[in-house]
Amino acid sequence: MDTSETTICQMDRSSPRKRRQSAILDAAEALFLEQGYERTSLAEIVKRSGGSLATLYELFGNKQGLLRAIATRWSDEAMLRSLDDDATRGLSSVEILKSYAHCQKELMESPHAVALMRMLISESLRDHEFAMQIYHDLHVPALEELIDLFAEWAATGRAEIDRPDAAARLFFDIVVGDSMLNTLMGIDVEWLDPEQIDWRLQPFLSHFKIR
Repeated sequence: MDTSETTICQMDRSSPRKRRQSAILDAAEALFLEQGYERTSLAEIVKRSGGSLATLYELFGNKQGLLRAIATRWSDEAMLRSLDDDATRGLSSVEILKSYAHCQKELMESPHAVALMRMLISESLRDHEFAMQIYHDLHVPALEELIDLFAEWAATGRAEIDRPDAAARLFFDIVVGDSMLNTLMGIDVEWLDPEQIDWRLQPFLSHFKIR
């Protein structure tokens, strides 16, 4: 396990430690968004957050560890709004999936998410190991959540999904694929609205007989 993995896994050991971590992450995230990841120094982050450089290194390992922790925190917060949300209780499978699609679209189109994704992609192109860490931290949990849901629906007769893994990947491509690519490339194209997302999902729902 690398240094950043070790420090990230230690984030809930004590309340004061958690508050210190949050303060550092808040400062780093604000500075990264204000002036860019590359142009932000660890000294600036320490100055804004308080504490010491030694504490920052102990908690996050390095600046790359900070960026990874910021992304993981954002992803964890996003997951709280996903398929386990109390708002989905009592909904049909179709309604749950549409609600989830709309939620994912809202999360991914936010200026904060776009700026963070651009930083992550830039650093990932520079460092393949970092790219794999981010893939496993962010994409894999969201994918596995949907795979588990599709497998459950298939097992209980709420859908006819023979390959939950492939269906989950197809779902994300339908909902955010081209819109996210356009946004990251700076192409001024509006994201799909809820009606357009529902239209795109209709063949998906029909093919897998989601009820």
